[in-house]
Amino acid sequence: MRNKIRELRSARGLSQAQLGAAVGVSRQTINSIEAERYTPSLPLALSLARFFQSNVEEMFYADGGKAHG
Repeated sequence: MRNKIRELRSARGLSQAQLGAAVGVSRQTINSIEAERYTPSLPLALSLARFFQSNVEEMFYADGGKAHG
């Protein structure tokens, strides 16, 4: 599962630790999501989408697809 988390986080000038604290996970979890080694649970994906004032479909997409937006 591909994602735009690193791009969105960097655009806001946030560290991985800051984003993790904002959504209730560790810096390591954010790192793993950004590196695409870990696909977040639905509740975490929704929390990230809410944090970035986006929706899950714009942030996460299948390997062969492209994110909307």
